[in-house]
Amino acid sequence: MSEFEIRPARPGELAEIGEITVAAYRGEGFLDGAEAGYAEKLRDTEARARDAELLAAVDAEGVVLGSVTVVRPGTALAEISREGELEFRMLSVAPAARGRGVGEALTRAVLSRAQELGAHQVVLSSLDKMTTAHRLYERLGFTRLPERDWGPEPHVRLLAYAFPL
Repeated sequence: MSEFEIRPARPGELAEIGEITVAAYRGEGFLDGAEAGYAEKLRDTEARARDAELLAAVDAEGVVLGSVTVVRPGTALAEISREGELEFRMLSVAPAARGRGVGEALTRAVLSRAQELGAHQVVLSSLDKMTTAHRLYERLGFTRLPERDWGPEPHVRLLAYAFPL
């Protein structure tokens, strides 16, 4: 049995998930400069749970270790997904849980969810300096989609990745 499970986030966990997400991004230096205002979007787990699927990685004692937001195309949180694709955003692992396979398990859960929904591809955008995440995605078989790279504001560059199903 795994030391944690991946399941839908529960209402009582939303605030904690928001703080874990902010801590993970801040700890890696991803909320500096032009990205500083993004913290409030990361904290807004109520909107994520309402407008998308919010998955949580939780240990046997119920401690939240990380989360990911699963987004369908055309919805409020969709960025680059198109019809037939599933997108994920805001993948985060609590700093104390890093190195335990939580990020990989959350990503694999997204791939499984996409298969359940009949999607033909999973896509995501990742800040250009998120090199640890890029290594994970590439190790799992994601490939770059440079034609979908974009920036929500000046000096912020997001790289697109895809995993065909």
